[in-house]
Parts: sequence; C-alpha cells; structure tokens
Amino acid sequence: MAIDPNKHPMPTQAPEERAHNFREVALGYTMEIARDEASRCLNCKNQPCVKGCPVGIHIPQFIQSLRKGEIEEAYQIISLTSSLPAVCGRVCPQETQCESKCTLGVRFEPVGIGRLERFVADWHNEHSAEAPKRPESNGHRVAIVGSGPSGLTCAGDLAKKGYAVTVFEALHTAGGVLVYGIPEFRLPKAIVAREVDTLKALGVDVETNVIIGKTLTVDELFGQGYEAVFIGSGAGLPNFMGIPGESLKGVYSANEYLTRSNLMKAYRDDADTPIMKGGSVAVVGGGNVAMDAARTALRLGAEHVYIVYRRSMEELPARREEVEHAEEEGIDFRLLCNPTEILGWENPENPRDPKNGFVKSMRCIRMELGEPDASGRRRPVEIPGSEFTLDVDTVVIAIGTSPNPLIKSTTEGLEVNRRGGIVINEDGLTSRENVYAGGDAVTGAATVISAMGAGKTAAAAIDKALRGE
Repeated sequence: MAIDPNKHPMPTQAPEERAHNFREVALGYTMEIARDEASRCLNCKNQPCVKGCPVGIHIPQFIQSLRKGEIEEAYQIISLTSSLPAVCGRVCPQETQCESKCTLGVRFEPVGIGRLERFVADWHNEHSAEAPKRPESNGHRVAIVGSGPSGLTCAGDLAKKGYAVTVFEALHTAGGVLVYGIPEFRLPKAIVAREVDTLKALGVDVETNVIIGKTLTVDELFGQGYEAVFIGSGAGLPNFMGIPGESLKGVYSANEYLTRSNLMKAYRDDADTPIMKGGSVAVVGGGNVAMDAARTALRLGAEHVYIVYRRSMEELPARREEVEHAEEEGIDFRLLCNPTEILGWENPENPRDPKNGFVKSMRCIRMELGEPDASGRRRPVEIPGSEFTLDVDTVVIAIGTSPNPLIKSTTEGLEVNRRGGIVINEDGLTSRENVYAGGDAVTGAATVISAMGAGKTAAAAIDKALRGE
C-alpha cells in the first residue's frame, strides 16, 4: 500500500469562531484518522524518533499498538517513560524533536507523532476509570520544589519506584507553567488536573500555597526527614526592556498577563481579577509566550492586537503552528520593529483625569538585519529616522524570563551562574549534597519537554544515590 506523503491535518475550530472563545483550538483526531496516520509509520529498526525525544518515549511501539486498535496498550507504552502524555501531545515542539528525526520525513511529511500521542492519552482519559496501581513503599522520602513539568516528571518517576514524594507548590493550584502560563485554548486546565490526579493515585502528595524559601527552606526540608530535594521552581522572574514608560498602567509582563487570565480566570465575566480588556494591544516578542499573550488579548475582547518583533518571520522563535493560528485569527505582525518608548496620557489641567498615567501609545523604530550574532541569528540594527507610533491601550512585554531568585538567595552553598540559573552536573546534582535541580530553574525559559527530560534525569540520579549505588 502506498504511503500518504502528507500527515493528516489537525481538525480545528474555525478562526472566526475560536478568536472569541477560550475553548481548545485543536479538536483532535478521530479513531479513523489516528489509525490511518499511524499506518504511515515505517516502524524503523533504529528508531531515530526515540533519539529525538527528551523523555525517550517508545514511539514506534506505541504507534504500532495504535495502528492495531490497541489504544490502552499504546497508552501504557507511553506511560513507561512519560508522566504527562496528554500535555506533551499538545504543547511539545515535536517538529524540532521526534518528528524532525522521522525517517519518513526525509522524503515526505513526518508521522504526526505528537497528534497520535494526544489521541492515545485523550482516549485513555475518556475510557479508563481504573487508577494506576500504587507501588510498594521503599522507605525513602524526597521533596520536590515546584509542580511544573520538571517537578511532576521527577515526582512521577520516583513514585513509580516506591518513593514517598511530596511536591511543594507556591500557588494555589498544581501544574506550574502548565496552568499559569499556557492558555486554556492550547492546554485545557482539566487535562493538567487529570495528569496531576494520576500522580496522586501513585502516592505523590501535593502541598499548595507553600513557598520554598519563605514558608520553608531547603534546609528545613532535610530537617523534616526528606533525604533528597529536587528544585524545579521555574523561571518566574520576567525580563523587561528598560525603556521609558514601562511603569505605566496598562503595561504587563507576559507572566502577569497570562497568570491573571489562565490561573485567575480573568476572562470570565464573574472574575474578581482585574485585567485590561478591549482597545488595542501590543505584545513585544516573538516566542510562544508572545503568541499566547496576543491570542489571549484577542479573546479578552481587544479590537486590534499587534505582535512587535525586532527580527523577520524567518527568525521568529515561536512554533510555526502557533504563528499560523495567530495569523488566521487576525493578529497583526509588525516585524523588524522595536519599541523605544511607551507614552502615557497626561492632562496637567485636570490631575484627576482617569486617563492620566495609562498607556496612550508606543514609539517604535524599524530594524534591518545585519551580521549574525552569538546565537547564529542575524543581528537587528536600527534604521535611523524610521521611528513611528502605534496607538495602543495595553502593552505586554514577552521577551523572556529568568530563574526564580528566591531559592538561591535562601539556600546556602547553592551555586548559580551569571544568568541566575542553578548550576548542575550531568545528573542534575547541584553544588549541595542531595540537592538536585532541572528545568527552567537551571536553563531559563525553555520547552515543557526539555524540563520533563531534566526531571527524568534527576529522578534516575536520586534513585541511584538513595539506593547507595
């Protein structure tokens, strides 16, 4: 039978409909489409796709089970190495990881591995009511700081080996960036909650509203009997541009903007969380977080949303799928532009004017690409005399985040690099004995799957250390 050269497209809500609601954009494969897509897999003996997966999912095996219609079997194969399959199937950049290594992709489009993983996980969640079997305790205790993808993965891997694991989360809901950073229309929060519940069924204890570094310190965790600590506290410190006007009302970091909407449900009519809605919104940046903020602004009622990015479309770091969705929804991309100042309303004749101090507009300058910089991308250079103004009511700065500084400032002997990331060895071990770290707390903002890979590496090292191997 001839192989279809193209992967099956993902069914989605129509752009004109989804731009005004927070329901999930991608609708998922049907059983027929999923099995048909699975039939495109060549089942290679050397399995290059597995080498491209940071958590080592047995990709050909789960796809072959799916191809035969053994969906639960496929799920169990994925679960051998991944604690968050329904999440990964939605937000992992498969196009640069497993799918980029797919042999079929040499001549045709690669197999839609991420879409198949999502289908299998969703099918399991819909059809299986049986909780995972709780392993027998091995008598060891481990503390996990942060309930994002690295922390949950580390917790899941250790729980499966019989460890008593407690996850400490600073916010009131477990999930870390999965709940406060990624919008509902890309990753429904019920999906995250279901994944967390699966870990709880394995014996993982989750304590929310506990800020390690304030409520408890790392040293106090050891004093409570924990034998190892994994720090997966993320990169929650937003970066700003340092331009005039960033302190005006209506200027947000993307972190705050998305947290207000995603975690605090500011998009609901009955929400108590204040957030700027309507008008014109400029989002500065070109990554996935910038796309999330821009598309969120649209759904909050903005009349016009700009993406302001200093390089061209070719250098845009966001996933291509997210960029295409944003374009379809009407986001206005202002490329090769960079903000220089945010201007506010001022009415000296009426100090009580309610507009005073709010964003009025943003000054920008046009850019051109020069020689490559240290990242290999061509350096943006200002074009003299090309300044222009965008009339906007809200500005969201989405140019990256840095590791949370609280733990390093309260943990003696914890080495960090000049960017604030915790220094680790190849096993995730820090400069402190029995203290491990991984994910954005080490690297700065990165992908969900890379954070999961770091959590998995640390879990294996913790297990080896506590078993005295």
